Amino acid sequence: MLWDVATVRLVRTLWGHTSGANIVFSPDGRLLASGSYDETVRLWDVQSGRLVRTLEGHTGWVSSVAFSPDGRLLASGSWDSTIIRLWDVASGQLVCTLEGHTGWVRSVAFAPDGRLLASASRDHTVRLWDAQTGTLLRTLKGHTDWVQSIAFAPDGRLLASASHDKTVRLWDAQTGALLRTLEGHTGPVESVAFSPDGRLLASGSSDRTVRLWDVQTGALLRTLEGHTNWVYSVAFAPDGRLLASGSGDGTVRLWDAQSGRLVRTLEGHTSGVRSVAFSPDGRLLASGSGGSTIRLWGVAP
Repeated sequence: MLWDVATVRLVRTLWGHTSGANIVFSPDGRLLASGSYDETVRLWDVQSGRLVRTLEGHTGWVSSVAFSPDGRLLASGSWDSTIIRLWDVASGQLVCTLEGHTGWVRSVAFAPDGRLLASASRDHTVRLWDAQTGTLLRTLKGHTDWVQSIAFAPDGRLLASASHDKTVRLWDAQTGALLRTLEGHTGPVESVAFSPDGRLLASGSSDRTVRLWDVQTGALLRTLEGHTNWVYSVAFAPDGRLLASGSGDGTVRLWDAQSGRLVRTLEGHTSGVRSVAFSPDGRLLASGSGGSTIRLWGVAP
């Protein structure tokens, strides 16, 4: 598969946050949510770039945002103590707060069926919550340092977690059992993402690499090198053929997920790229920087 690199272009820059942004598209692709160091969550209209709503209430860096699969709820995790907030997307009203972690919340993710919400924290744990009632179901223990990122497999059976202990762990999402520990990174692991078919897992690390793993066997398939600073975020395109990585070197790199070939380097951010996300139709790639900008890129095969 060959990609026409000339078709990748900057479509729009979103301004509004006063510092770094973590981003996610809504399931229908109409909204983009961003959480920032300025302690707010913002909702943007993707087509126009218009700011739709600002959600206020957090008192610390909003380090992660996630839409429920039906798009009705938005979860936000923050450094304001140990609280996760659930918001009604349509009204912007706070639905409830989830408390239980004893350290700052670094990442939140909904299961594909919307029944579970997972959260990762600096308290070294992953917690699984009933997304409807807010009840804490179980706490997953095993990491020996901060848990930076979590992701559900597309079928919802597995949960991956990335930690500053330099490992990635795979858990049974229903029982909480540890299934496998993936080792190989030489620095803290900052981000994990499953391919759409669930066969591959990508991880980005402070060791400046992206690694691709076989989910079934745990084997390391390839190491993608080229970034000159920490890799903070990784994301697969919806068709699974393209992988994006965002780095502290201020660039977004696009890779062929099968061959590991570097397809394109996107430049323009003036500070480190903290987050990358593809739209559900794969036509747009969003990147949020440690500065005050979110960039939308047009991507086409």
